[in-house]
Amino acid sequence: MSLTPAAGPAAPEVRPRAFPTNRGGLCQKGWTSAAVLGAPDRLTRPLVRRSLLDPAPPVPGAPVPGAPAADADPLVPVPWDTALDLVATRLAALSAEHGPQAVAVFGGGGLTNEKAYALGKFARTVLRTPNIDYNGRFCMASAAAGMNRAFGVDRGLPFPLADLGGAQAVLLLGSNLAETMPPAVQHLAGARAAGGLVVVDPRRSATARLAVDPAPDPAAGPSQGVHLAPVPGTDLAVVLGLLHVVLAEGLADEAYLAARTTGFEDVARSVAAWWPERVESVAGVPAEELRRVARLLAAAAPAHGGAGAYVLTGRGVEQSTQGTATVTAAINLALALGLPGRVGSGYGAITGQGNGQGGREHGQKADQLPGYRRIDDPAARAHVAAVWGVDPDSLPGPGLPAVRLLRSLATPGGPRALLVHGSNVVVSAPDASRVVERLRALDLLVVCDVVPSETARLAHVVLPVTQWAEEEGTLTSLEGRVIRRRAAVSPPGEVRSELWVLAELARRLGAPATLAFPTDPAEVFDELARASAGGPADYAGLSHARLDADEAAGGPGLHWPVPDGDHPGTPRLFLDGFPTPDGRARLVAVDHVGPSDEVRPGAPFYLVTGRVLQHYQSGAQTHRVPDLERLVPEPYVELHPVLGFRLGLPDGARVRLTSARGEVEATARWTDAVRPDTVFMPFHWSGAGSVNRVTTDATDPVSGMPEFKVCAVDVTPVPDGAPPRPAPRPTPEELSR
Repeated sequence: MSLTPAAGPAAPEVRPRAFPTNRGGLCQKGWTSAAVLGAPDRLTRPLVRRSLLDPAPPVPGAPVPGAPAADADPLVPVPWDTALDLVATRLAALSAEHGPQAVAVFGGGGLTNEKAYALGKFARTVLRTPNIDYNGRFCMASAAAGMNRAFGVDRGLPFPLADLGGAQAVLLLGSNLAETMPPAVQHLAGARAAGGLVVVDPRRSATARLAVDPAPDPAAGPSQGVHLAPVPGTDLAVVLGLLHVVLAEGLADEAYLAARTTGFEDVARSVAAWWPERVESVAGVPAEELRRVARLLAAAAPAHGGAGAYVLTGRGVEQSTQGTATVTAAINLALALGLPGRVGSGYGAITGQGNGQGGREHGQKADQLPGYRRIDDPAARAHVAAVWGVDPDSLPGPGLPAVRLLRSLATPGGPRALLVHGSNVVVSAPDASRVVERLRALDLLVVCDVVPSETARLAHVVLPVTQWAEEEGTLTSLEGRVIRRRAAVSPPGEVRSELWVLAELARRLGAPATLAFPTDPAEVFDELARASAGGPADYAGLSHARLDADEAAGGPGLHWPVPDGDHPGTPRLFLDGFPTPDGRARLVAVDHVGPSDEVRPGAPFYLVTGRVLQHYQSGAQTHRVPDLERLVPEPYVELHPVLGFRLGLPDGARVRLTSARGEVEATARWTDAVRPDTVFMPFHWSGAGSVNRVTTDATDPVSGMPEFKVCAVDVTPVPDGAPPRPAPRPTPEELSR
């Protein structure tokens, strides 16, 4: 996508860019993205709670947009020096009184690589706190844990996305690609035409319909794929059943397993207990459908003369207390079929955020240093410390993953201050009401944002920062392709880059001159490249200049690892081996235990959550785009007509969902696309319609990812006496634009 600056006050023009992943396609969010740049409530000046200013001045202008009119302690505009001096003074005092761990940092998967790198460096060298994590813990942590365990490296897709186009079969586990990444759907055309698209999802989502609905062109033939709709929380049992069939029917690639893997015998023993009829009794998926899918995947595998097969996972199976186990089982299935490390086949994870891949490579994660190095590895600490010019022993150890970090705020021994960058945890974190309580209890909450998000409205200090079209930098795609971001418009008002903010805070907090915090993104990237050199995500051979030259020459971009300036990049990993000590992929035995919050009396229905095409994440940006807000203006609950009739909840009624953690209200939408024992609700709203008020913050024991995707709820009418009103629904034409 490119942005052409407008002459005068008009919004800039968005134009699609021919690129290998989207081939010039944009979704509705892309076409309307320029509207966010002109949001009427855009933050343009630093804001501080009036009570923190001495003496407290009268409000110089309106308080922060969205704040209560009668707020006794409003956020008021102040000069940058005032805001930064206050933040630095309070951080220094809290650290001196309670220790460096009293200050925490929460980052975001939408930050550029440069900002993510600088944020991690700032936390560990200036604040010297172990307590840094980011919202990617809610997104890719289970996939990362599973891939690191099996392959020795985590790159969402170890192959270019366009490779999917040649596949005979694609198994999508918990991914609604048609709504989350619409331009990517074109790469499924080959599998669809071959009848090899398999979608595992409790809902008949837009992606599931691609698998089973008749082709729009009758001349294309009647070929259809498969939609498996398991009981929520039982995806792992389904994958174990598929592997059972592959092994029981002699469909595995035995030569590949012998030459390129370890651990097969343990896995074979463990899946022997998951015969299809048992899976059917647990997951509700017909045994013959499991056999059909296993045979379909095997027929597409190279070992059986097929054109290629892929196994892909998404948030639907990863956001679970057994998310890492499910990813591991999916990798085991792919390895048994001989897929990873072969051109035209493989395993991959569909990344969810704009810089979901790069955001987790360079230091935002609690246990990680730049280049995807582990922070508890002495060699990694020594290398990065040398680049930063600090003593390796001065670097803190691993901190708390996101959910545990948020739980610990303002508790005895926990952080007393939190810096938030590129995240809206009030809406996006599980058990959101408890998160709000923890944020309110802090001595200092500082939020860097572009609009007054729900989290910013709770802050003591709000710092206005640049957004996507106003800044230079890089992003890394789900396939490991490093992409340049360029400034197309100037930021409004007194908006500053987070690189500048971190440099100013470092100076005020007494960072020595040898500990540099450059504000030029190209200079930051060069330092990032040096820090990543030799690590799993090696950017040593990259620079802004090289990326610009590649693009100017019409190149396809460069995929990491790129260890030196002459290296062409690595679009496909594992062709010659896996980056493990013995060069082999590891199969790991796992077993299904079910969700942490199972249905029971008082909470007899499953709730699953997800996205809609028109909105993104917490909605802080997309709710400010009139065209998107008009299409889906309010939260809703999908329920099956059978369930609605049984509960006396007509289409359009106000519905209350209640869990052990809280309740949420929305408008009912009847649909047969959801199971009769399940309700679905999107997660893009705050307030009474915030579904994360009821989701559980139970986490995966390996990855720390919370179990967003399934919990137990009761479903009741809202007793307000209001007549039913249909939820506003866009027309099919509007949805498809």
